[in-house]
Amino acid sequence: MKILFACGGTGGHINPAIAIASTLKAKQPDAQILFAGNPKGMEAKLVPQAGFDFAPITIKGFQRKLTWFNIKYNISSLFYLTTASARSKKLIEGFGPDLVVGTGGYVSGPILRKAAQMGIRTASHESNAFPGVTTKLLSRYVDEILLAVPEAKKYLDPNCKELVVGNPVRESIVYADREQARKKLGVGDKMCIVSFGGSQGAHRLNQAMADLIAWHTKEGGPCTGKIHHIHATGKYGVEDFPQMLAERGAVFQENPNVDIREYINDMDDCLAAADLVICRAGASTLSELEAAGRASILIPSPNVAENHQYHNGMVLVKNQAAVLIEEKDLSGQRLCSEVEQLANDPQRLRRLGQNAQKLAMIDANERIYEELMRLLRQPK
Repeated sequence: MKILFACGGTGGHINPAIAIASTLKAKQPDAQILFAGNPKGMEAKLVPQAGFDFAPITIKGFQRKLTWFNIKYNISSLFYLTTASARSKKLIEGFGPDLVVGTGGYVSGPILRKAAQMGIRTASHESNAFPGVTTKLLSRYVDEILLAVPEAKKYLDPNCKELVVGNPVRESIVYADREQARKKLGVGDKMCIVSFGGSQGAHRLNQAMADLIAWHTKEGGPCTGKIHHIHATGKYGVEDFPQMLAERGAVFQENPNVDIREYINDMDDCLAAADLVICRAGASTLSELEAAGRASILIPSPNVAENHQYHNGMVLVKNQAAVLIEEKDLSGQRLCSEVEQLANDPQRLRRLGQNAQKLAMIDANERIYEELMRLLRQPK
């Protein structure tokens, strides 16, 4: 059995694919699995780290903002788009998959559409309540669309076959050992905060996080020495974030309780160790928070279709499973205040995590696996 995964662009597209592939490999050890993605995308790093083979294929989207850089970028995107079908066919013929699975990102579209045209079984998973452009287009061609929530149905082609299965979560996150993770990360008995704004980073989140780290590392503060903080700056925050910290007088250099990274590659250990997570409200991220049973302060991105991250986050808030701060209301002072309240009320902190876990659909991996196996058995 050969299965080709097509995904890329952000962790929200890549991590669900890795979760599905890991479940498949655990249940079908002899299965051959290959990932296709952009050679300069983060998938080129994350997929091999997860133990899977990776085939590079360059497919770009278009930039909407009119600048000279974007005009040149879009010209190159047009070239890659016009040749995407032929290059996708070559990749597919070279591997010979029995099934092609997409989880979003520009690379998914051409590969799944070409596979469908070649008579190969195809499935696409959509993690959001508001499907992306790629999923909407693919709903006209693929054998099945797997949905995280039923609300997404109304945006798809009326003739497509769909099934609600939930969002896949890596088993390593569900079963991670908290004590071992905290020991491995050097947390000790401190309150552990894990924060991130996505693979590319988020400038507003980085600014607020610099305020927070300065607040809990300065001498004489109410939480000084009581917090172990792991923060991922994202790609575009790597150079700026240390300067932000220095400007605020944060004690971060050679501080064992401040762990600054570009990206969190060991999210299973970090979530297991965490007492509080501060992050965006993408669907995959929330599914992992729920599976891990972690309290969170959510700061939804306002730059998404239909403001879907706000609606995602409000599901947790209404179930007393998270605190939500809209970006327009975000400030260092507001964030520090929320963290201080939670640090001083450990019972509430635990309750938020427990309520989050009640929302988890930890059998999503199993549901997706069973549906993909059914699809493989079905005559084409």
